[in-house]
Amino acid sequence: MTGKAAPRTSGEGNTRTRLDRGRGALGPALELVHTGRAPTRAVLTSELGVTRATAGAVAAELEALGLIRVDAHPGAAAGAQGRPSHRLEVAEDGPVALAAQVHADGFRAALVGLGGRIVATAPGCETVDADPAKVLRSVVEAGAGLLHETGRRCVGAGLAVPSAVAEPEGLALNPLHLAWPVGAPVRKIFAECVRAAGITGSAFAANDVNLAALAEHRHGAGRGSRDLLCVATGHRGVGGALVLDGRLHTGSSGLALEVGHLTVNPEGRPCHCGSRGCLDVEADPLAFLQEAGRDAGPEVSQLQQADDLIRTGYPADPAVRTAVEVLIDRLGLGLAGLVNILNPDRIILGGLHRTLVEADPERLRAVVADRSLWGRSSGGVPILPCTLDHNSLVGAAELAWQPVLDDPLAALV
Repeated sequence: MTGKAAPRTSGEGNTRTRLDRGRGALGPALELVHTGRAPTRAVLTSELGVTRATAGAVAAELEALGLIRVDAHPGAAAGAQGRPSHRLEVAEDGPVALAAQVHADGFRAALVGLGGRIVATAPGCETVDADPAKVLRSVVEAGAGLLHETGRRCVGAGLAVPSAVAEPEGLALNPLHLAWPVGAPVRKIFAECVRAAGITGSAFAANDVNLAALAEHRHGAGRGSRDLLCVATGHRGVGGALVLDGRLHTGSSGLALEVGHLTVNPEGRPCHCGSRGCLDVEADPLAFLQEAGRDAGPEVSQLQQADDLIRTGYPADPAVRTAVEVLIDRLGLGLAGLVNILNPDRIILGGLHRTLVEADPERLRAVVADRSLWGRSSGGVPILPCTLDHNSLVGAAELAWQPVLDDPLAALV
């Protein structure tokens, strides 16, 4: 062997030239496939604004990186005109991101591929220690076990927590429903646990509702929205998030959209923040159970208890029906204020709020329209339930995938 390179054919040279010209399009192309906006090479060509040959070279490079699959034998759809186009889809056996979520009733780890596909999950833990380092070490170890079992390459790790996460330090400023200290450096702790577990790639942490909104915008009920408002109640409290032009609006230091502390019942329950009647304590699962005259048992989470009660007792049970109406009215009051301030083009609701809007969508839309100036003048803002079952986990993975979406070659080669 002399080590001399084999002569390159003219076709190979042309392909390399086209790829060199389209190298800057690798990230945008991957994001288009990742979010389902480029199901074929023809659509990819149009969306990128490049030649068909350059789009082909870009798709081939992404396939060589193990990120997407290009249908080698395209077929025309029934009734379609013109040349059939190669279909593009994410690689089912490609790399994954480690996603972790901590909430008041436990934690969970998962592996998430491109396209927001959950590849594997570890059994969730039902207790959360007061020491964040202990909790994060456990959830990362669970994720490392999944990586070992599946043999997948990991691009990085993301963490969702039920707290505002201050930037740039990554501090959990208000983990009100956890026993963690205020200002716990969750991003630093999480990154240390990831490195200790031998997991490659960067580690990120953010608020769980922010991440739910990001996931829904890319893969769920928020797709196609420009100004998306997400409001959700998970296991405790109420959170909100805003996606503007495809990016999370987090404010100057990551603390925007703390919607849980909007007052919706001035004479209502005392809130952790020192006020009364905040959305956080008037429209979460515990508030619903109390309104329905039920005690929250320890067997399953309060979220599951509230969801189950609505699905089995509404509208036949008068107490459940009244509780649904009360929470919808309070939620609608909060949403109307947000509509007046933010003027979103779509609202999506998660957690118990998803169940409420599914139970009586017209009541909620009527309350928001009646209480908001723009709701009355424009016929109302679309209000939809979230569609991803584990959107905070998927959103945590999106954080880890972002460097790959920005520059696939730099991230993976």
